Amino acid sequence: MNSPAALVLVAEDEPEIADILRAYLAREGLRSAHAANGREALELHLSLRPDLLLLDVRMPLLDGWQVLAEVRRRGSTPIIMITAHDQDVDKLSALRMGADDYVVKPFNPAEVAARARAVLRRTLGGGEGNGGAGILRTGPLEIDLDAFRVSVRSDQGEQLLALTLTEFRLLAHLARMPRRVFSRSELLHDCLPESDALERTVDSHLSKLRRKLEEAGVGGLPVSVRGVGYCLEGNA
Repeated sequence: MNSPAALVLVAEDEPEIADILRAYLAREGLRSAHAANGREALELHLSLRPDLLLLDVRMPLLDGWQVLAEVRRRGSTPIIMITAHDQDVDKLSALRMGADDYVVKPFNPAEVAARARAVLRRTLGGGEGNGGAGILRTGPLEIDLDAFRVSVRSDQGEQLLALTLTEFRLLAHLARMPRRVFSRSELLHDCLPESDALERTVDSHLSKLRRKLEEAGVGGLPVSVRGVGYCLEGNA
């Protein structure tokens, strides 16, 4: 028996745009649901447990920033933000808050659907970014490439990390060769291939990843190598 197609929650207050997005998602073989405001988006996120959230910034009741923050408190559902502002500060804010990607209105709906499919391939398995799957272990970190799960081992036991899809990709990429220094352009190309993000957005993602690792008792990782890029175990 085939497993059901991935479910995308489209949080968009303009019905015409939502209908167009859902039609193009269907062409990609994806199921979809629609939330017309931020409050409904959070309710459907809890009840439907979508595989991906397409989230408009400007919505009634709760805006996209509020929804993004709450979804990130709940877990690591991949999120693509939809914004009407082509401003680097808005894009960087979305990435710092935990979005995995962003698109700017007016957009090509076929491109949005393709980006959604690319994110889902990596989230649900079968993507070329998994490199054969399995378990990566480095220091106290255990990275399960099949389950997209990262844990920190200590004397107190095991602690799971709530990472975004992009944070997971970056950590796993660095962990495959923990002493190698990767440039920002390499990390952008290998870990965000479907995005048109700028190289400095890598800094934003890794800064948030570092904070999460520090909160779990793993300090100083990833390591920033001035003028070059990043590695996972610079002092190993």
